[in-house]
Amino acid sequence: MQWEVVIGMETHAQLTTQSKIFSGAPIAFGAAANTQACPVDLALPGVLPVMNKGAVERAIQFGLAVGATIAPQSVFARKNYFYPDLPKGYQISQFEIPVVQGGTVAFVLEKDGKAELRSVQLTRAHLEEDAGKSLHEDYHGMTGIDLNRAGTPLLEIVTEPDMRSAAEAVAYAKALHALVTWLGVCDGNMQEGSFRCDANVSVRPVGQQEYGTRCEIKNLNSFRFLEEAINYEVRRQIELIEDGGRVVQETRLYDPDKKETRSMRSKEEAQDYRYFPDPDLPPLVIAQEWIARVKAAMPELPGAMRERFIQDFALPEYDAAVLTQSKAMAAYFEAVVTKAGREQAKPAANWLMGDVASTLNREGVEISASPVKAEQLALLLQRIADGTISNKIAKEIFAAMWAAPSDDAAAADAIIEAKGLKQISDTGALEKIVDDVLAANAKSVEEFRAGKEKAFNALIGQAMKASRGKANPAQLTELLKKKLAG
Repeated sequence: MQWEVVIGMETHAQLTTQSKIFSGAPIAFGAAANTQACPVDLALPGVLPVMNKGAVERAIQFGLAVGATIAPQSVFARKNYFYPDLPKGYQISQFEIPVVQGGTVAFVLEKDGKAELRSVQLTRAHLEEDAGKSLHEDYHGMTGIDLNRAGTPLLEIVTEPDMRSAAEAVAYAKALHALVTWLGVCDGNMQEGSFRCDANVSVRPVGQQEYGTRCEIKNLNSFRFLEEAINYEVRRQIELIEDGGRVVQETRLYDPDKKETRSMRSKEEAQDYRYFPDPDLPPLVIAQEWIARVKAAMPELPGAMRERFIQDFALPEYDAAVLTQSKAMAAYFEAVVTKAGREQAKPAANWLMGDVASTLNREGVEISASPVKAEQLALLLQRIADGTISNKIAKEIFAAMWAAPSDDAAAADAIIEAKGLKQISDTGALEKIVDDVLAANAKSVEEFRAGKEKAFNALIGQAMKASRGKANPAQLTELLKKKLAG
């Protein structure tokens, strides 16, 4: 039987406010346990929550960025459950009327060697407070409670069940991560828990309209773990059904050491939480004037920048989409083009998506920390364009600049001079190289004239070797063709 995977995502993005969502307590990461919990966070008798305006503005920013509806009035509710790290016995969240409704997140999906533009529909994004943290180590069989995180502002972003593979879920999560960090509403630090993903996974026979029973995998804090967890869960559910069993709706955790999911608890439904409006918080009213002020202060959004790159630089849609997946990458690209000239836009895009991206990935470095500065890459592109060096030599120079970082904007010129890498474009010099190669490779010449095209490539290779890779490839090819035809 052929199976179809169905995935929906819930992502908790910690908002970049200085204080908590309903209190003035700080939220700096790494503080000593329980040093950032005030009476409101501790749920002491008589305390009242007060809404953090900055958290609301960040929710508005996100809603505008994804093309969602910003609710003119939304309501906070009490989500009731009992756990040691939840002092009040309930979490303040939003249920029936969230602040952000609908919206779309676009992303690039690499599939079968091709790149596709995809999008995922959002159901909602709502504001809520985080719980504290249970500490199980070093307590001699007991559990410690750290309430520093209690009350930390979160925006929970919920999708429709639109994704059909782990790869698609990861591509969406990366795009969402890039968007919230682009906007500055979340710092995106997954190791510190600022961006956590829950994946709802189910399977169904291909062609079946009804969804299968889903399981939720909680608190995935890396893209690699997200992909591994979904793939494992898909295999588990398919094997379970094919062996005559049935999937039970439950919450599961992913064990990265064993690379498997395990049951945590039965999956709760909305009614299990006994939601009701929080009597201590009035409805959140967002006027159109407030939305307009927030919109006016927002940075250029990825979608708008993507269209601008297509229009202004004549970039293909795919190139523009890749370059605008990261605000830092987009800024680097624009800095290169500003220095090198608009005619270098496509070569710049090729380098950023090729050699630059592969080197960054291999070295585990972000583009913002690249040892090769934008103005240095711009000069390198200019030297390719003016015929000073070939593309092959440029790769060598790029590697040299990466290995020995410098603040010198003319670093490429310095390396070309020091290593004698200037491309040979002198016709007389190239003609001598070609004559010597033809004289030394009579057999290849005969094979080419007998119709073997591969022999021509062999001769080009010998000529480039003789020039130590410095011959102008286009001139060399033209000259060789001319000699062989004579």
